[in-house]
Formats: sequence, structure tokens, C-alpha cells
Amino acid sequence: MKIDLAYGQSGLSVELPESAQATVIRKPSIPIPASPEAVVTAAMENPIASGSLAELAQGKKTACILICDITRPVPNSLFLQPMVRTLMAAGIPAAGITILVATGLHRPNEGAELRELIGDPWVLDTVRTVNHFAQNDEDHVDMGATATRQTPVKLDRRFVEANVRIATGLVEPHFMAGYSGGRKVVAPGVAHQDTIRRFHSAEFMEDPGAVQCNLAGNPLHEEQLEIIRMLGDVHALNVVLDDERNLVYATFGEIIESHLDAVAFARTFTEVPVGRRFKTLVTSAAGYPLDQTYYQTVKGMVTPLDILEPGGTLIIASECTEGLGSEDYRRAQTRLVALGPEAFLDSLLAKSAADIDEWQTEMQLKPMRLGSIMLYSDKLPVTDDAVTGVTRIDDISAAIADSIARAGDPSIAVIPEGPYVVPLF
Repeated sequence: MKIDLAYGQSGLSVELPESAQATVIRKPSIPIPASPEAVVTAAMENPIASGSLAELAQGKKTACILICDITRPVPNSLFLQPMVRTLMAAGIPAAGITILVATGLHRPNEGAELRELIGDPWVLDTVRTVNHFAQNDEDHVDMGATATRQTPVKLDRRFVEANVRIATGLVEPHFMAGYSGGRKVVAPGVAHQDTIRRFHSAEFMEDPGAVQCNLAGNPLHEEQLEIIRMLGDVHALNVVLDDERNLVYATFGEIIESHLDAVAFARTFTEVPVGRRFKTLVTSAAGYPLDQTYYQTVKGMVTPLDILEPGGTLIIASECTEGLGSEDYRRAQTRLVALGPEAFLDSLLAKSAADIDEWQTEMQLKPMRLGSIMLYSDKLPVTDDAVTGVTRIDDISAAIADSIARAGDPSIAVIPEGPYVVPLF
């Protein structure tokens, strides 16, 4: 039996051992709209808890549209041009419209990558498109701190000071914030590093509520909502994709309410009841663009843990064309390997704000506590193996056979789409 895993841009075909009894976990099928453009148009014409975009833009002089960076497969080409044309038709000049790439603390998207991200030459030629830089102090407005957890709130000036503020994004399970999209595109998307480092601290990360698909009592989600309420009038376009990256749902409106509507839809097919646990679990990092770095690969390790037997083996495939990730992340991984998981966590708990990118290393502690992790990647440099903290393999089929033999159990779970599917025990 062969299984195709999401891997890079071309996928990875894996021959399962003859002894394997595979349960393949996918999203349930969902009707694909004949016209994704019509889905977006319908969302824009039926706003949730707000006026239409044309109404919001009347009498305004400036607008800022947030888009996710290259790590999210958002179909920007479907909606950016209609959105910009609507703003211009309402009286906002092209020079007053800014598209801001919500990079958080990720690297900027420039050149050919930016053209790929926007997906529409007309948009690039018509309005200004820029990246957010979280470490540029002068680019941010200091709005004080949240009342609940004293998170410093500093947001990109270009968004804060715009007359019309729109976030666009993909609603999918997120391994700490519950679901992506909506409020998350604002913070951490265009937040200063001080904001990001605070709500990625161990105080937040180790909270049992900071898990995928959970918004109730999730400290990250609660802080994000508080930040949105401090900011004021913000709207959002949210999209949901199926496992083939087809747009199947979209919402537009007030950022909190429109996001909750999209989350309610996404729950119906991204959260998949399985009803048992497995000693061998095979998954992916969701393929391109998410699996370009080992940093993003950690999401695929954390999301399926509900169905991994304690002491079991998690085998993950991730292309890692850009290697490990940032130098900050490399330093965090190096500390993890040098200190060991317990001492590394102790060092995090002593701080009120995380060092940049070390929160991803902290999230890797979750699968490390539960079982063994094995990584297949044909692009990650061998010199990085020592700092991954996991076991590198070059043959997935052999690794599955070895895991079956150790466990004495031929039953395995296979999740081809990785963290975009959340299996539930």
C-alpha cells in the first residue's frame, strides 16, 4: 500500500510495510464551490456584524490590508484586487492604500517570493506592498498593556493609523492559539517583538488551554481579543481551505465575529474523531509552504499528539528547503540539546518574556515528553541533525517497520496533511 504525504511542492509517496495495518486520517470530503471568486464576493456582500467594505471606506482617506506571510497558503490572488478596487471606488486613492505583510518575527517576503505571495501583478503595480519588521521600534505605536496579563501592546503604525483596517488570513488549527486567522494576523502578525515575546512566554505556552482547536480559556486567544478591543475598529476577511488547498468558505466583517464564524465552519471538517491511540504515527509538516523550515515542522509534531500512545513513535516528513530556521531558533535548539528538556523548560519558566523563536523549541518538548520523534527530510543539512533534538531517518518505510516490531502492534495512523488535520481520541 502506498500513501502520498504532503511534502514540499510535489509530495512524497511512501510504501507501507506489508505488516502495517493503516488507518488513514483525512478531513471528510466537502463540496468544492464552482467559483471561489463567487464565495469571496458573497462574503464581502454579506458582512458579519459590520457594514460592507464599500460602506466602511466611504469618506476615508487611507486603508491598510494585512496579509499572511509566505508560510500560509492564503489565496490572496482571489480577493486582493476586488478589495483594492472596492476601496478605490469608494474614494480612497491608490496612494492611500497599503498592503502590509504580517510577518510577525518571520523573515520578510521580497522579490519573486512577494510576487508569488500577492499573486496579482495589478495589485503590486497599483498599491504599496511592504513587510512588517517586528524589531524596528520606530515602526510601532505603543498602546500600553493589556489589563489581564500585562502584555505590552505595540502594533505597526501603518495599520494602527489607517482609517480602514482589514486583516486577511487563513483559518486553520493552530497548535498554540487554537485557530489561526482573524485576530492572530494582527497580533503577532504586525506586533512589536515585545508583544510577541510576552505572549509566547512559558507562562502562556505551558498553560493547558494553549492547544490546537481550543479558544475557551486559551491565554493567547484571550490576549489577542484584548488587543483587538484596545485597537478598536478592525475588520477581517477569513478563508478556509480543503486538503487540496481549494477555497471552500469565506467570511467578511467585524474581526472577532467573522473569525468565530469561520472557526465554527472549520471545526466541522478539520477536527476528526478517531477514537483510539496508536503506537506508530506517520504524519507530515503539511508540505509547501509550511515545511520550508524545521521551525515550522514542529507544528506537525504537536498537532496529532492526542492519538499517540505514550512511549509511541511519531514519524514526520518535512522537506526543510530553507534548513533549520532563524539563528535565534538555532540558539534555542542548541540550548535544548545541551541542557536537556527539563533544565531547558526550567530556564524558560524563570522569564516573563521569551527569547525570539525559543517558543517553538518549547513546543517541541510536548512530543518529546510523550514518545520518540523521527524526521525524514531530504533537504535539511546533515550538519543540523545534532540540534533538532530528534532522530533523523532516510527511509520512512523501514522506520515504520522498525516501530511496528518494537511495539508489537501492526496498527499505524497516517495523517497525510499533517497539522491541517486534528485527530481526536
